Amino acid sequence: MKFRSFFGFNVLFFGLLLVIYVAHVNWIKVDVVFYAAIADAVLAACLAFAVLLLPIGRAFNPFEKLQLFVIWLLMGYSFAISVPTVIDRSLSFYILEKIAQRGGGIRQDAMSDVFTKEYMKEHRLVDVRLTEQIESGTVVIENGCVRLTDKGRLLSNLSRSFRMNLLPKRRLLMGEYSDDLTDPFRFGVRAFDYGC
Repeated sequence: MKFRSFFGFNVLFFGLLLVIYVAHVNWIKVDVVFYAAIADAVLAACLAFAVLLLPIGRAFNPFEKLQLFVIWLLMGYSFAISVPTVIDRSLSFYILEKIAQRGGGIRQDAMSDVFTKEYMKEHRLVDVRLTEQIESGTVVIENGCVRLTDKGRLLSNLSRSFRMNLLPKRRLLMGEYSDDLTDPFRFGVRAFDYGC
């Protein structure tokens, strides 16, 4: 009885999540895909929890009901980051879609052109990422200058520290193991002055 109820309530949660997400992305304005998907997950978890509090949820004690709510929040977070956010942001999926668009093959020596001349423009990458950073409170734009906020500076320092100390030092990149991505700026071009 309890397992069947557990299964049924999980189906209810996922059904609500799917309906809410589809409605949201089709008929409501979205500022940031990840935040919108998180909001959808929280709403679905709250609605499923409300149903769980009805007599239909009597198979569960109060602690188990709370556990289910937390599980739904975690599953919703997993969905938000693993499906819409990954597909929206993933260069890997873009590569697959672009190769399919081009009939199933692209010359390897042209891939960098695909990224710089097509990906950036087609996905409005700069606009999307700046919007996300502004909405996250990590940057502000003042008089045409993109500036870090205190929050942005903190996250940048944490990210840089993690990258340099906790990313793989021997990562496979095109047949060779390298630590290039632990400090990608070491080979960066400094000839351009973009400062403001």
